[in-house]
Amino acid sequence: MKYRLQKKASIAALLGAVCLASLPPVTQAAGVQGAIDFRQAAMNLYKWYLGPMGGMVKGKIPFDAAGFKSRAEGLATAASLDLTEGFPQDSFSDSESDTDAKPEIRENWQDFTAKYQALREESAKLASIAAGGDMAAMKKQFGATAKTCKGCHDDYREK
Repeated sequence: MKYRLQKKASIAALLGAVCLASLPPVTQAAGVQGAIDFRQAAMNLYKWYLGPMGGMVKGKIPFDAAGFKSRAEGLATAASLDLTEGFPQDSFSDSESDTDAKPEIRENWQDFTAKYQALREESAKLASIAAGGDMAAMKKQFGATAKTCKGCHDDYREK
């Protein structure tokens, strides 16, 4: 029952992100705050999927291979969305908007997009490895996936 509720919540979160991602003209019409809302919604999705997996990897919650697999698949799907649309020029921490995104993102766009691509690739690997059920391999790949998040946050997110 708990797994079904988690799966339903995961599906609902993913559908919300897909709806947001499929509406770039609406996001543009919403202006800077719309772009910020879009990227923050995506980050919340990532946190939704990463949190329980991190808890399992750290031993804070019991390891559940099926739950881990479900979260890994959700993360890979969420990371496949084009988050870069949510970073227009005037949507950074030096603007009037409420955001932690540094303006260095635009100054180092190639590096930023490469780091985002790394998240996409590592989360897809995580989903593939989780499908195999090898706990040690899942933990190792989770570390590689989480490292991509940290790398981007270290450089492009205000503390």
